[in-house]
Amino acid sequence: MATVACVTTSVLIVDDDPLVRAGLSMMFGGAPDITVVGEGKDGTEVLPLVATYEPDVVLMDIRMPGMDGLSATEVLRARPGAPEVIILTTFDADAHVLRALRAGAAGFLLKDTPPGEIVEAVRRVVKGNPVLSPAVTRRLIDRVAETGQDRRKIEARTRLDELSERELEVAVAVGHGKSNAEIGAALFLSVPTVKTHVSSVLTKLHLNNRVQIALLVHDAGLLD
Repeated sequence: MATVACVTTSVLIVDDDPLVRAGLSMMFGGAPDITVVGEGKDGTEVLPLVATYEPDVVLMDIRMPGMDGLSATEVLRARPGAPEVIILTTFDADAHVLRALRAGAAGFLLKDTPPGEIVEAVRRVVKGNPVLSPAVTRRLIDRVAETGQDRRKIEARTRLDELSERELEVAVAVGHGKSNAEIGAALFLSVPTVKTHVSSVLTKLHLNNRVQIALLVHDAGLLD
């Protein structure tokens, strides 16, 4: 009988602290479906390392010398076929984290997150699911003091004009943290239809995940 090869998720770790890198590598060593393919200590190393190892996920520290993790995330995620990025941070709710989410990061993890949750977060993002739940994203947004809100609202509403009425309803529901099943029940749609609308919203607005949908409808003032 032929055996089925185990599909593994490849991870690149970028952190200026060698102890953090070693700890994460050791932790992933216990996960048979995840392989650490490389390590970097500065944001300037990210693009060359990604080109070399083609990882599925990059664990990215924020504060690093040379190029910080936020700038590296923005540069990386602007490229086609970029791997998912999970930001590693020591702060709970910070404007830097919001910037990372806007750049297309799949979410963020505190460095004191239990090992099992970090492993599960990697598994989630490769399936297209953000590390942050919509409810956590809403709390993050509400705690961040932003500037230029009027300009951002106008820009967000202009982008949302690309959506049909039904797609906008779905986008707002995503912003309120509703699951596909909850959206379907509220709008009298089947779950597959909701999934189709969410996919269409992501495509039309050039977004990566539900977190970015939530941020955009929030900016547009549609969650008040």
